[in-house]
Amino acid sequence: MELKNPINVKEELERKVGAADGIYLNNIEIDPLAVKAVMINEVVPSDPLQDFYGIPGADYLKTTIPLFQRAGAEAGSVQDILQMGVYITNAVKTPKTEYAIDKSSIENSLPYLEAELSLFPNVRVIMLMGDVAKKVFNMITKKATKKNVIPAVSTYKLRSSEFYYEGIRVMPSYIMTGGNILIEKSKVAMAAEDIAAMLEIIR
Repeated sequence: MELKNPINVKEELERKVGAADGIYLNNIEIDPLAVKAVMINEVVPSDPLQDFYGIPGADYLKTTIPLFQRAGAEAGSVQDILQMGVYITNAVKTPKTEYAIDKSSIENSLPYLEAELSLFPNVRVIMLMGDVAKKVFNMITKKATKKNVIPAVSTYKLRSSEFYYEGIRVMPSYIMTGGNILIEKSKVAMAAEDIAAMLEIIR
């Protein structure tokens, strides 16, 4: 696919925010004007090759691609997902060292995610895949609006409501990576439904 107005996401973010040790950014060329939806996953993997834009059979794609397929999309690779106008990134840009993500990792990553979201002027949907994504996005929006866009309630209770931030539909959903996702069948089904709804909006 020929990119009309390509930028390198990593270079762009380092130009805006600065380079930092241990911060993993998506080192990909992309046309920012073609992006209609952003999916925010929780945290980068400890090995960048296992991230969404890493090697073809990367761990993060082993759960993400089946979710898109289940949502009715013809997706065999991350490039297919980009072709649909969907860009995927991680809320926390440093790998977690323990089960929980520490606060400093979130705070260090925040400026990068904020700058990343500002790269895409045509976004119509932001999907928050999991509680960490929800929390981090609320931290960004709270700076501007002084309140959370997404209430602190269980995701399944939020799915029937519509939330907007600056005219963009914000959809809280479930985590899309990690071994446990495949075990929780109901969450897989709901995440696939949410992805189908997002694809419908951006078509």
